[in-house]
Amino acid sequence: MGVLMREGSIVEIDEEAFADAAALLGTSGWSDTINAALWEIGKIRRRLAAFELLGEMGAAGDFDEFLDKRSYRR
Repeated sequence: MGVLMREGSIVEIDEEAFADAAALLGTSGWSDTINAALWEIGKIRRRLAAFELLGEMGAAGDFDEFLDKRSYRR
């Protein structure tokens, strides 16, 4: 475990997870990697929520008009 000290706080960081995240994100340094990982998880969660909403809309029939190509191709 790595230890990150910031503004009086101590945070233990899994060094293997950190190295994996840095490699995937193409970052170097603690701050860049942690900030990029935080932004990335936010984007992933927002995309997931959008996909869930699309699934709910599809289940509710919101896209049924597109099943008949004659209704939208002219």
